[in-house]
Amino acid sequence: MTSQTVLLLTMAGLMPLQAMAASSDLLKPYPAAMQGFERHVIELPQQPDEESLKVELIAGKTQTVDCNQQRLAGQWQQKTVQGWGYDYYELDQVGPGMSTLMACPDDTRRQAFVPVAGEVPLLRYNSKLPVVIYAPTGVEVRYRLWSAGASQPASVR
Repeated sequence: MTSQTVLLLTMAGLMPLQAMAASSDLLKPYPAAMQGFERHVIELPQQPDEESLKVELIAGKTQTVDCNQQRLAGQWQQKTVQGWGYDYYELDQVGPGMSTLMACPDDTRRQAFVPVAGEVPLLRYNSKLPVVIYAPTGVEVRYRLWSAGASQPASVR
């Protein structure tokens, strides 16, 4: 093997370590998760047209449900890291929620994701900073990306 090949193989092997170090450096300004909470981190890939994208945060739990529509109770709060100006999101007091009250056949019970009801955060897409969410232990955090279509002209009347 030539020295260039060895150098390339060494660099390729160290790249995951560099990515892990960069990830932990990005999280240094954010507070540690409080007791009973977990810190969820979403690192978004760079996109060519980020200003036309939004990130929707979805939290909930996988539960046994029947044919009724179900939602959990909870409330999102946007907070800022003091001295840094970085936003993070906190979901407080996820608890029993609401359900429709239809009579269901006995064989309709299944496992499904039950989301938290209420106003869902819709965030600006930013690949330069992680999206940091603090949620109670046992709560799943998911996200969905939204993109804008082409603009349409408004009619003058």
